[in-house]
Amino acid sequence: MSAVKKKIDDSEEQYTPWKPLVDYDDGVRRYRPEDMPHFRKIIEEKIEKIKKELGYLEETSLRTVEEYSGDNSTYSLHMADQGTDAQEREKAFLFAQREHKFLKHLYAALDRMEKGTYGYCMDTGIPIEYARLEAVPHATLSIAAKKKREEQGL
Repeated sequence: MSAVKKKIDDSEEQYTPWKPLVDYDDGVRRYRPEDMPHFRKIIEEKIEKIKKELGYLEETSLRTVEEYSGDNSTYSLHMADQGTDAQEREKAFLFAQREHKFLKHLYAALDRMEKGTYGYCMDTGIPIEYARLEAVPHATLSIAAKKKREEQGL
């Protein structure tokens, strides 16, 4: 998010459309707009990794179903084996579901980058801690705001 210049009575004043609601001069390294390329790269790498994992998961689960349903299947027809296979497919489905949700969060972070709101806490408007964004690049809340929400049961 770059500072926007606004012309006021022949003088230029810089302001940002996303103003902090609280003072945050606490000495903690926080997100700055010039950090965006670094975080964009992290997010894009995570997206590619998840897409590969989901592709592999889909490929192996389809192959397993095809092999299992064939007449000359190498899979046992024992009920216990069928139950284990069903449980493994269910675990794979739940994993894929979780990864799709994570992808949505990552794409939302890229969208916030385009809008100029990435890296700013949704509750306070302050820049999110750099270390937090390193760990959770799709974060929308600062650590303090996240803790406050947890204390309130939100």
